[in-house]
Amino acid sequence: MRIAISLLLIISLLALSACGFHLKGHGGKKVNLAFQSVYLKAGETLFVTDLRTALTNNKVLVATSPEQATITLEIISEASDKQVLSLSSAGKVLEFELRYLVKIHAYDSQLDSWLPESEIELKRTLTYDDTQVLAKEQEEATLLKDMRSDAVSQTIRRLSRARPPKSENANK
Repeated sequence: MRIAISLLLIISLLALSACGFHLKGHGGKKVNLAFQSVYLKAGETLFVTDLRTALTNNKVLVATSPEQATITLEIISEASDKQVLSLSSAGKVLEFELRYLVKIHAYDSQLDSWLPESEIELKRTLTYDDTQVLAKEQEEATLLKDMRSDAVSQTIRRLSRARPPKSENANK
């Protein structure tokens, strides 16, 4: 009986690993990008750090100057916001809405747009209980980290569709 259970467990683990299952953010699929190097025109934020790591994991060189890169990815803005979503009849906050917004634009050295200016907006609802302030602060930080990770993934997916502009000579 014990051998049968062990054998069933081993078979289950082998089947799970054979199907390509990965935890979110671990060993994910690599994306084919139309460029080999990119310059990040942005301040040093957690989003930029995570984006730099994601680009490096996709075999893209993150250049230190725009002259060394195929394209420049400009992080136009990055912001997070927290607004009251609902109140109790006593006027206490029941829910917050967390928002995370990133605006990006990719272009080459001739300022030809590879990826038009676009906006990534993410929203999450955070229930609130003033008797559990520390736990809710930690939950808020976790949600913001998750939204930042989602924004990085969406940026990489959008960059996978970025292409050099068609030359005017090719149309003639």
